[in-house]
Order: sequence, then C-alpha cells, then structure tokens
Amino acid sequence: MNRLDPRLPLVFDIKDLGRRPGSMVTRTLSVEAPEDLGTDVIAIPAGQPLELDLRMESVVEGVLVTGSVRGAATGACVRCLDAVTVPVTAHLQDLFVYADRAEHHQEVGAEDDEDEVRELVGDLLDLEPSLRDAVVPALPFQPVCREDCPGLCSECGAHLAQDPTHHHEVIDPRWAALQGIAQPPSGNEEKRN
Repeated sequence: MNRLDPRLPLVFDIKDLGRRPGSMVTRTLSVEAPEDLGTDVIAIPAGQPLELDLRMESVVEGVLVTGSVRGAATGACVRCLDAVTVPVTAHLQDLFVYADRAEHHQEVGAEDDEDEVRELVGDLLDLEPSLRDAVVPALPFQPVCREDCPGLCSECGAHLAQDPTHHHEVIDPRWAALQGIAQPPSGNEEKRN
C-alpha cells in the first residue's frame, strides 16, 4: 500500500491508541469536505465543513472506527431546478486492519465476497473512503426544495409555484382535425359559393 500524508484532514495517527485491544480514543472535530463528495444531482461542496464525532477502538485485528458525520449538501430540486440545501447525517463503522493481519482478511473477504479490506499504513488510517461510503448513500436520491413542489410546466417550462393557475389549452391530437368543423365558416368561404 502507498504512503499516507499525515497532514491531510482525514488521515489520523493512531499511535496514542496502541495495539492493546479495548483501548479507545474519541475525537470530535470539524474538517473540510473532500472533492466529489456526492452525485451529479446533490453533493457536499469541497471545502465545506464536516462535523465528525469518532470513536477509534483497538481490537485484535486492527482499529474499529465508528461515528457520525454531519454536513450540508447543495444541489438542484429535481422538480423545479431551484437551488436546494439539505442537512446530511451519516453513520459510519469500519475496521482498519493491521498490515500483518490484512492478508488473512483479504482471504476471508474473497471467500465471502465482502467489501474491500481497509488497511492501516503504519500508524495512519485514511478515513476518506469510509466517509464516502457513509455519506453518498445518505444523500437524497431525488432532492426537492419542498415536499409539495409543483415543478415546471411541461409545455413551456414556467415555474408552477410562482403561478399556481398556469395552464394551457391542449387539444388531443386525435380530435384536432375535428376542431375546424365546430367553427362557423368565415366570410371568405361564403363568397366562393
């Protein structure tokens, strides 16, 4: 595995935790969101604050990290395309295995077809992949500005929330040919006869 930069906001040094099972460290901190934390529809913008409440616990296999992430995602309402900001709370739990135990976990993972094994790099763990795995599924699939958003007019694109009485006279194309029969003949047609 490649080296980690301990200066990155989501890379944690666990030297103070030690390898004795049962020892625990809690951390509450605010970090900047990494790039591309979300989908094309809604995401937490890079650099926005993320509030982390973490518990890092030493276990036999490595370090078990549990906690919560809070932030604000921005995007567009899927009905009217107005800007929308949604509070996001996600819970994470991930095991980071010691390098000497990673091979065993990879063999077990291959048999069970489980997620990839997260491995400690020396005394450092990178929380960014776990954070992504927790936050992205917690984002709303179809964000709306409000639950009763009427959206846009399918004919002209008018914002229906601004004009609730907006409508168009739409004639069924199957009956459009009969529309001329119902109208009285104009003066030009009478002169021809």
